[in-house]
Amino acid sequence: MKLQCDNVKHKLVLKAKTDKKGYFYIGGPKNIAGYSTRHCNVVLDSAPKVLKPSNLHGGLTGALLKQVKRSLSKGVSLKLYTVGPFAFEPKCHH
Repeated sequence: MKLQCDNVKHKLVLKAKTDKKGYFYIGGPKNIAGYSTRHCNVVLDSAPKVLKPSNLHGGLTGALLKQVKRSLSKGVSLKLYTVGPFAFEPKCHH
């Protein structure tokens, strides 16, 4: 998985691998507040050998972040976002 944010001044790219159930977590850096979530998306970065990423829910073109939780911890505002689910499809061999 790859989180990519692009505002006019800065570009941010963070990667993570999924666990065996397909879940992943990417923690944003402290300066992520400088990025509007509308400038961020998540894409499938790679696939298992015989598969390729599909564009289900924006897996190729970029899925927008959907906020699912907001909390306060030690005076710091925390936000949790979700995307997907994504899927893979078989590679076509000719």
